[in-house]
Amino acid sequence: MCHVLIIEDEPLIAMDLEMLLRCEGATSFSFADSEERAVESAMGHTPTIITSDVTLLEGTGPGAVGSIIAKLGPIPVLFITATPEACTLSAPPGRILSKPMNRVAIRRAFREMVATGA
Repeated sequence: MCHVLIIEDEPLIAMDLEMLLRCEGATSFSFADSEERAVESAMGHTPTIITSDVTLLEGTGPGAVGSIIAKLGPIPVLFITATPEACTLSAPPGRILSKPMNRVAIRRAFREMVATGA
């Protein structure tokens, strides 16, 4: 089972990611549009993989990811953002992809992260 936490404040992008990743084998999803909601969601159901934007309604994706990893330990992270320069990777190694979304690159990164656990 692969549970994905999608941290994204644009509902259409979040739904598009859900459809894309479901086709790649993800079996369940949680969604958050703010840093606080992302941390709460992860505490309620530990994600296998996190996808995250940088800019959220409140707070930031990297802030949420940092808090989640500090509490739960290493989780693979795929940042998908229009502001990649505002994003730094934390352990475990993740990926940063720029918006507009490149579906092929997202699929490839997701498959690799599932296969390797990072």
